[in-house]
Amino acid sequence: MKKRFLQKCIAGGGISAAILFLSCGCGQNGADSVRLDPDHPTQITIWHYYNGAQQTAFDQLVEEFNRTEGKELGIYVTANSQGNVSDLESSVLASFHKEVGSSEPPDIFSSYADTAYSIDKLGMLVDLDDYMTQEELDTYVDSFVEEGRIGTNGELRIFPTAKSSEIFMMSKTDWEPFAEATGASLEDLASPEGVAETAQAYYEWTDAQTPDVPNDGKAFYGRDALANMFLIGSMQLGTELFKAENGTVTIQADKDVMRRIWDTYYVPYVKGYFSAYGRFRSDDVKLGEIIAYTGSTSSANYFPDEIETSDGTKHIDYIILPAPVFEGGTPYAVQQGAGMVVTKSTPEREYAAVTFLKWFTSAENNLLFSCTSGYMPVKKAALSVEMLDQTIADYNLQVPGKTYETLVSCFGTAQDTALYTNKAFDHGAEARNVLEYHLADKAAADRETVMERTAQGSSLEEACADLTDSQAFEEWYASFTEALEAAVAQ
Repeated sequence: MKKRFLQKCIAGGGISAAILFLSCGCGQNGADSVRLDPDHPTQITIWHYYNGAQQTAFDQLVEEFNRTEGKELGIYVTANSQGNVSDLESSVLASFHKEVGSSEPPDIFSSYADTAYSIDKLGMLVDLDDYMTQEELDTYVDSFVEEGRIGTNGELRIFPTAKSSEIFMMSKTDWEPFAEATGASLEDLASPEGVAETAQAYYEWTDAQTPDVPNDGKAFYGRDALANMFLIGSMQLGTELFKAENGTVTIQADKDVMRRIWDTYYVPYVKGYFSAYGRFRSDDVKLGEIIAYTGSTSSANYFPDEIETSDGTKHIDYIILPAPVFEGGTPYAVQQGAGMVVTKSTPEREYAAVTFLKWFTSAENNLLFSCTSGYMPVKKAALSVEMLDQTIADYNLQVPGKTYETLVSCFGTAQDTALYTNKAFDHGAEARNVLEYHLADKAAADRETVMERTAQGSSLEEACADLTDSQAFEEWYASFTEALEAAVAQ
């Protein structure tokens, strides 16, 4: 309605009427006195971490906004990629802390909760509730909005723009002969326990193909983001690992839960059933080191169409399944993906920034971005296969099958599964690093030990015995909980 009203005003020469319409703000506190002038556009900058096809899609939408809605309203957006997530975080922190050589803070920047929480403590983030009506907020997925309420009193600091969850992806080409030979079923892959058992069977099946070479079985599975494995695994098994309130956290690393995770990740890793080689597990699939992994839904585009083998390249097809849930556990799935925050500046720039974010997250525009990026749209109405199909048809889009199937899977996850992300707290990034690397580093080092022992003639079980028993778990658990406590106590 606002757009149609402005079009009529501009067409009739009523620019002042358009400006007056914006100044009323529809009763939103932060917009009550805003006056934008299409003849003198308010310029805003965005920093993000999109690269490749995602950056291209975002840039095209920014250009579309500047050419249409932005031109009519008097807003011009400039978007800049700062590299990857870590590069962006470094640039943002340097900017807000006014480090030598840093740039002025942008009006909008992509951010995860930990970074946004750090900047919010400086008093530099806009309360988005001042620019959003309750009716507008109700159109967004509730948990996406709740994730952005990181202010001391629940203020909305992070605007939901694009989200992701996790999926299980696998080479169908490599799975089928294994399943046919062993009777393995896709249903076995619904839980971490089932994945571990299937991975053992795959290792033993591949090992048996070269009977003259012992212990040369192949790894079946890998996992991106071990922090998610701990956080979501804990929720599935009834315990919130990081219970955060008002920026402080209580660590609840239940020993029985940690043992379930140890048994279904560390033990199969040390035995060679799981593995990790490259930066991401999709890289490992491409190298033929594993055939399946759990990773971000937005990583589906990177699942390879071909893999490297000793005989050259081999084309592969894929299978997409929901991320595993622990046996007997509650079906929780990770909610992730950076939102965008708005920097305190002038009422005009703040209003312009939120106006762009509302436009970008309209169901149609958000789905256009989703079709290229693989991220979930954030509006309830957009989580629809019918609307996805209509958008693809209306714009004659060529959407890769992997991306389409992943989005459909995401829609089902968002509607049928409890999505979870922990609340922000002091030193949350440091605590997450412990989850990410503490067990992973131990598993990698101990796998090397096992390989040395088997090379010297030990059986696999003999080589693993002292590394995987209850005493080894107790020692790791004590070290792990100590590292978590130290991380948040800095």
